Amino acid sequence: MRVLLSTYGTRGDVEPLVALAVRLQELGVEVRMCAPPDEEFAQRLAGLGMQLVPVGPPVRELMRGATLPSAAELSRYRTEMVDTQFDVFPGAADGCDALVAAGLAQIAARSVAEAAGIHYVYASYSAVNLPSPYHAPPPRPGWPEPDATDNLTLWDLDAENVNAQFAEPLNGHRAAIGLRPVDNVRDHVYTDQPWLAADPVLGAWRETPGLDVIQTGAWGLPDERPLPAELLTFLDAGTPPVYVGFGSMRPAPDIARRAVEAIRAQGHRVLVSRGWADLDLVDGRDDCFAIGEVNHQRLFGRVAAVVHHGGAGTTLTAARAGAPQVVVPLQLADNPYWAGRVADLDIGAALDAPTLTTESLNVAFKTALSPETRARAKALGAKLRTDGAAVAANRLLDDLVRKR
Repeated sequence: MRVLLSTYGTRGDVEPLVALAVRLQELGVEVRMCAPPDEEFAQRLAGLGMQLVPVGPPVRELMRGATLPSAAELSRYRTEMVDTQFDVFPGAADGCDALVAAGLAQIAARSVAEAAGIHYVYASYSAVNLPSPYHAPPPRPGWPEPDATDNLTLWDLDAENVNAQFAEPLNGHRAAIGLRPVDNVRDHVYTDQPWLAADPVLGAWRETPGLDVIQTGAWGLPDERPLPAELLTFLDAGTPPVYVGFGSMRPAPDIARRAVEAIRAQGHRVLVSRGWADLDLVDGRDDCFAIGEVNHQRLFGRVAAVVHHGGAGTTLTAARAGAPQVVVPLQLADNPYWAGRVADLDIGAALDAPTLTTESLNVAFKTALSPETRARAKALGAKLRTDGAAVAANRLLDDLVRKR
C-alpha cells in the first residue's frame, strides 16, 4: 500500500505527519509527503527514507519579516497555493491508496483524492480548529475580525470567510477535472469525520452534533538525540534554568528580553532558544545561555519551566516532561487555545502578549515556579499518551483493508 501525506507550515505542522509516516512504514506502507521545500524538511525526510514532494514557497521565507504579510499578500499566497496544489497533488497521489491532509491550507487535497478515487482523511492538531459550540474559531490572519460573540455565529462567519477566499479557485479547478462545485469549502475540506491528533487529556474534544471526530492522540516520535556538551555543562553548573523560546514565531522584540529579566528577578538562570527569530542573549552574564535546535524531550525534563508561544508540539512536549509552562501566545492559529489549556489545567500561566506588563510577567513566573504548579504538571505529564501516531497508522491501514 502507498499513502500520500500532505501539509504546509512550520516544523510544528510537519513533524506530526513525519511521526505518522514512520508508524505507517513500520506497518509496511510506502509513504510520500507533500510539504514545504525548506531544506530542514527535505533533510528530515531523506534521513527517514521518505520521498518529499515540495509544494509552495519555503515557509522560512514567509516567516522572515518582523510582521505578517498584508491581507492582500496573504490572499494572493492562498490563491496561488490552491493552484500549486492542483498542479502537484495529482502526480504525488498517483498510485496511492489514501491521502491524509493536515490543516485547512490543504484546500485541493479532497478534490484530488475524489478525482483519483482514493481514501481521504483530514487531520487537525488542535480541537479549536474544528467547528464546535464550545469554542470560537482560531484567529485567521488577513481576514476580517468578526463582529459577534456567539460561537456558532462565529463559525458561520468563519465558513463565509473561507468561501470568500477559496470557493472560486477551488470550484474552478473542480470543474476542470469533472467534479461538482462545493458550497461550503471549509466543511468540504474537514469532512464530517475529521481526525484529531491531540492528546485527550491535554486537548480533549467535546462531542458536537454533526461532527464525528476521531481523536487518535497526538502524533509524535521519541527523540533519542543527546544534548550538546556545552548545554550539558551549563545545566550541570547550577539549578535548573527556565527555557525561553518561540520556535518559528517572531515575537515582539522586547518580549524575550522582558521574560529574561522577570526570570532573573525570581532568582533563576535562563536558557534562550534562538529559533527562527534568531533571539540572542540579553547580556554577557553567565546565568544565561543561548541554544539552537536541540532535543526538547531531553531538555524539558531538566528545566524549571518552559516559556513559549503556545505551539501544539511545544505545549505537549513540556507537558509530557512535567515542566510548568508560561505561554505568551501570538494571536495566530491555535496558540491562544493552548495557552488557555495550560491555564485551565493549572500547569502554568497564560499571558496576553499585546497587554504584557512587568507585573503580569512576575505574577506568571511566581505561579509557574511554585512547588504546587510543578506537582500538578508532573502529575498531568504521567497521564499523557505517547501512542497517537501508532493508533492513527493502524486505523488508516484498517480502513484501507476494509475498503479493499
